[in-house]
Amino acid sequence: MSSIRPLASVAGCFLRLGLTSFGGPVAHLGYFREEFVRRRAWLDDAAFTDLVALCQFLPGPASSQVVFALGLRRAGLPGALLASACFMLPSVLLMIGFAYGLTALGPLAQVGWIHGLKLAAVAVVAQAVWGMGQRLCPDWPRRALALGAAAALLAWRSPLGPMAAIAAGALLGCWWYRGAAVPAADPAPARGRHRAAAAALAVFALLLVALPILAAATGRKSLEVASSFYRAGALVFGGGHVVLPLLRAELVPRHWIGDESFLAGYGAVQAVPGPLFTFAAYLGTRILAGPHAWAGGLLCLGAIFLPGWLLIGGMLPFWHALRHRRLVQAALRGANAAVVGLLLAALYDPVWTQSVRNGRDAGAAILACALLMAWRVPAWLLVLAAAAAGQWLL
Repeated sequence: MSSIRPLASVAGCFLRLGLTSFGGPVAHLGYFREEFVRRRAWLDDAAFTDLVALCQFLPGPASSQVVFALGLRRAGLPGALLASACFMLPSVLLMIGFAYGLTALGPLAQVGWIHGLKLAAVAVVAQAVWGMGQRLCPDWPRRALALGAAAALLAWRSPLGPMAAIAAGALLGCWWYRGAAVPAADPAPARGRHRAAAAALAVFALLLVALPILAAATGRKSLEVASSFYRAGALVFGGGHVVLPLLRAELVPRHWIGDESFLAGYGAVQAVPGPLFTFAAYLGTRILAGPHAWAGGLLCLGAIFLPGWLLIGGMLPFWHALRHRRLVQAALRGANAAVVGLLLAALYDPVWTQSVRNGRDAGAAILACALLMAWRVPAWLLVLAAAAAGQWLL
């Protein structure tokens, strides 16, 4: 009974948060602090802040990694998996249902509310670029790096482009910021089981290398798709919105999904609670269509979340030593600036080029940006309003 009670508490808390956590990753962290630091006292502010710092340092969806880590801290690995499943369940069900609904509609080009979702995506990505730019590019070297990354990505169309931009940003960061200050030391190192953590990191690296090889050897589309989603989940620095350019680079050039359907799903995921990465459930359901399309959605969902879970489990015991390495911090500064450039390039193509077709669309997109960024209209409400107005804009 004593082992069941923590799991029941974890499930109840995170299912409720999964139903009510609108607003994206930054808002999620606020909800978690209120729930687990102030109300339930599962951990103190210092421990929570250090946990958030680790999740923002690692690639992957930061708020979902915090969920995994909180569940791990409260009830071990079963608690981590249960917390993650409960937090994403409402959003997953809604996105898989949305994918089935679009499949029933057929061609999407002349569906008005789909056009509205695409225009809403312009505002959402513009807000993400602006917010991330202010936070991750506070000085001119990083602004220049972000602009250079965006220009290179727009000029060089390749699935390898996003990965190359992040790697180049990290290398330039090592050079530019090698003498920058690092965070002050914590009073005590994080505790953890180092053997299990090392095994998690080994599995992370093994899957990153083995999945593409296995997919090429077997020729199975499901393995190819899983490999693409795993790779995207392993490279998402800076927040959930960055998954947009990474996934598009993996999926659209292979004609697994069109830009119309891709952007419609990206717009829709802004209107549901929970993590943005549940966009993968929608994409998998659309790509691996058929009588069991939902299974394709769950496959892609697991593939995109798995690297983040392995990394957070693997890095927790080593975080105290790693976060104070000057070279690590310098590389992270450069990589994050490149991520801003990655998202800036995606804002132009495909988000703007595939959504804005005339002056009326441009006006609607600019108005949506103003509502979201100046008047602070919630993203989910903006998405619903844009979908309702979409037929008039066609």
